[in-house]
Amino acid sequence: MSGTEAVCPASLPSAARGGPVGHALARVSRMHRIAMGRRLRELGLYPGQELMMMRLWDSGAARQSELIRFLGVDPSTVTKMLQRLEQCGYVRRGPDPADRRAVRVESTEKGDALRAGVEGAWSDLERTSLAGLSPAESTELARLLGILAENLAVEAAEAGETDAC
Repeated sequence: MSGTEAVCPASLPSAARGGPVGHALARVSRMHRIAMGRRLRELGLYPGQELMMMRLWDSGAARQSELIRFLGVDPSTVTKMLQRLEQCGYVRRGPDPADRRAVRVESTEKGDALRAGVEGAWSDLERTSLAGLSPAESTELARLLGILAENLAVEAAEAGETDAC
């Protein structure tokens, strides 16, 4: 496939023929995660950890419960992620001064030093992913994916899986 023709329904698994876009999104998502995983390993991170660090870099210290909602993953997954990040010295956890029962998470200096590498990994993968698309096509793709994300966010929020935004 050259990338210019549409996905051929005959090449889809029979159960996915009613959802060729969804099937393509699932494949792209999986390949993106693999490619990002390669880049993150060079920084000492696992996929998903960079999203948590991005949240901490942009918003500062946060309660662990807020990070769970932000990431939209199981609390035990966030706990394990934080344990690994803490063992590497990238984050610090402690009681929240406003509610000592809550756990507060913040990036450390070592964690802050990862930012440039994470930004580079995301930029590099963006260039690789969009190779062959014009700037107008890239913009249109981002716009269309934004619409899909909004459509799905409503359903995810209704299911209690994540915040709607």
